[in-house]
Amino acid sequence: MTKFLAALFALTLALSGAATAQSALNEILDGGVLKVGTTGDWNPMTVRDPATNSYKGFDIDVMTELATDLGVEVEFVPTDWKTLVNGVVAGKYHMTGSASISPPRMKVAGFSESYIAVEIFPFTHTDKADQFDGYDSINQAGVTVATTLGTTFEALAREWFPNAEIKVVEAPARGFQEVIAGRADVFITSNIEGSTLVEKFPVTRVKNTEPRAPSPIAMLLPQDDQVWINYVNNWVKVKQAQGFFDETRAKWGL
Repeated sequence: MTKFLAALFALTLALSGAATAQSALNEILDGGVLKVGTTGDWNPMTVRDPATNSYKGFDIDVMTELATDLGVEVEFVPTDWKTLVNGVVAGKYHMTGSASISPPRMKVAGFSESYIAVEIFPFTHTDKADQFDGYDSINQAGVTVATTLGTTFEALAREWFPNAEIKVVEAPARGFQEVIAGRADVFITSNIEGSTLVEKFPVTRVKNTEPRAPSPIAMLLPQDDQVWINYVNNWVKVKQAQGFFDETRAKWGL
């Protein structure tokens, strides 16, 4: 029995060591690079400058800070919403920037601790502001709701507006661009992005619409890499205690 227990203990240690060795954390520290998947199209979270192929935004500051604390460089890997989760699962990057926590994503990927939350609202062109009043006014035949393929907004648009026409565009195209161009009447987005779009474009929140689908936001991580998940979760807690997330939210007007 003693020999059996010793052998079992040795096997447990070996398996534990193997799991640790396979962790993204070890790969990042050994390689000196943190690879982050980001879409570059969610202002002010992540915005890509096509002229310089550089990124800025809340997510970019967070990921840069994480890389600094790890003592490594950060590499932003371009992705889009429909392949965001697949990139983590396939190992194309070690994590993503902010993404809403949802049951479908939870089936195949892990999440960090949440550090911000969003609520969803419908928006329309300022020229059409008087045509819509409340959610029921959108859920009508003859109304076109634009949304981007693979986003949580696509699923919500189909759920909320079954009587409307749902126009799905593929990234880098966005639902709000269809409304601005006159090819759609309404789009839905978060209060975070919506406030930025209202300042820059002729769009406005549909009147008499309450916030829906409050969603915690977190980083997507490999589901089976508990070592890496633990590190990121504890990092989030430390940075929250130090006020880093509050300062970064304030910087980007969140």
